[in-house]
Amino acid sequence: MIISFLFIGGPEIFVIILLVVMLFGADKIPEIARGLGKGMRQIKDATNDIKREINDSAKSQGIETDIVKDINEEINQVKDNIDDLTGPIKRNR
Repeated sequence: MIISFLFIGGPEIFVIILLVVMLFGADKIPEIARGLGKGMRQIKDATNDIKREINDSAKSQGIETDIVKDINEEINQVKDNIDDLTGPIKRNR
């Protein structure tokens, strides 16, 4: 089984890794990976801070922030109603 990541197969991943090693050298790859990891962590932290700020300001203004929860409850109620209506009916494929 060949591992596929974003529609890239094994040979393509091997060529990309080979090019990275040739361009940057084996000793620079850990530094590059560390830098990318730190950058991704900073982006994630900034995103979480923005979400927290939005939720805090919404709560202070009296805006309900559990809209997604309410929508999911409504969807589940509709599913239950459909299941009750079509109970014994099953599709054959």
